[in-house]
Amino acid sequence: MTRLANRIAYGEALVELGRRDPKVVVLDADLAKATQTDRFRQAFPERFFNAGIAEQNLMGLAAGMAATGLIPFVSTFAVFATMRGVEQFRNSIAYPNLNVKVVATHAGIENGPDGASHQSVEDLAIMRAIPNTTVIVPSDPITTKKAVEAVAQTYGPAYIRLGRAEMPFLYAEDFQFEIGKGAQLRDGYDLTIIAVGNMVEKALLAADELAKERIRARVIDLLTVKPLDEELILKAAQETRGIITVENHSILGGLGGAICELLSERYPARVLRVGLQDRFGGCGNPELLHEELGLSVDSIIAAAHRLLK
Repeated sequence: MTRLANRIAYGEALVELGRRDPKVVVLDADLAKATQTDRFRQAFPERFFNAGIAEQNLMGLAAGMAATGLIPFVSTFAVFATMRGVEQFRNSIAYPNLNVKVVATHAGIENGPDGASHQSVEDLAIMRAIPNTTVIVPSDPITTKKAVEAVAQTYGPAYIRLGRAEMPFLYAEDFQFEIGKGAQLRDGYDLTIIAVGNMVEKALLAADELAKERIRARVIDLLTVKPLDEELILKAAQETRGIITVENHSILGGLGGAICELLSERYPARVLRVGLQDRFGGCGNPELLHEELGLSVDSIIAAAHRLLK
């Protein structure tokens, strides 16, 4: 199966946007090769700005550019965008509702060898709590490009979360991405697995294994964490025996938290959350960390067995 890192798809999408719209500018915090914004720098050097290792200034620069009518795309590692630069994002971008798009890479525990200091397991909780902010987590290269295009055409602050690893192509080129809408990738009536980002592939693999036990798991790629596709989530809660949320993030405040908030008000249902259990990541091979931290296919299958009991 062909695989490509979502951050490479992002870099390609930026160049395509840049060709069509001269208002698109790109800012980075000295990580352009890692985030793949270097592709835009090579194509449009006069519209690329390296703020250096100064994430607060990075957000401030983007705010100023947006105030003049430009469309800034801002990139760095997710942990730096949402920790070092979050006050400036909140007060200078989200509060005045400026048209800045933060596309953060190396999210979750994908930056394995660099350790917990470079891993972002809190960013969804932070960004979805900030008013005016759209939060998107693409699962493959196609949805990455579609998400970049969608936020470019939609006014307002946005946060797109990308991992580091190569991902399979889960969607066709003609997939109709829409902010606030998820996609059901597998039908099922026993339980529902709702995943985002690089955990969607694992959710599908888990569903395949469960099918061997005659357990039919519905699989939903939520794609947008804010705003939620409430109709799709509620339908799953009503038609299956429970929901498992799967995210490369803490179980606190991210995808699982968002779905629990919705269901507690609209349709109480049993939810089990697969993710980091209120802990930091660690240092090592990302796949081994997935196993250690409970982000594996086996972890999803075990959660399904617990849910059905």
